[in-house]
Amino acid sequence: MGTRQLTGALLERSLAALDRIARWRKAPELPLHLQTGLAGEDAAFFELRRKGYTVVARRWSAGNISGDMDLIAWQGPMLVFIEVKTRTAHDMSPAESAVDRHKQYVLRRLARAYVRQLPQAEAPPVRFDVMSVYLVPGEKREIVHFENAFGWS
Repeated sequence: MGTRQLTGALLERSLAALDRIARWRKAPELPLHLQTGLAGEDAAFFELRRKGYTVVARRWSAGNISGDMDLIAWQGPMLVFIEVKTRTAHDMSPAESAVDRHKQYVLRRLARAYVRQLPQAEAPPVRFDVMSVYLVPGEKREIVHFENAFGWS
């Protein structure tokens, strides 16, 4: 294992430990489905970092639009908006199928709001990705990354 991989693995384990401590100290515990979703977003975050993406926002929201963008990252000159779907079993429909037309509409609105607030005069090239994360008990974590899963229209 190289130094970069070792550093990444150490960072991931350290943040996971800090998350466990933070959850232990919080008064009301989040419902299990929200904990699962957050764990999936964490896994997707570290997977993107391993792939060389620069993640600039997590759970970004615009005040006037309901919902949030799970992850926003740069891959070179490309601005990438990532929706993460997490499952704890393979027996239901694929995680990525939960990003239906309505969800895509909401994500596009959020992306427009994010791009509008960038300091650049010209909008960067944009891509919408979906990451399916499977956290099946007793199995190795599985992450499937669908690049360019849908477009602006």
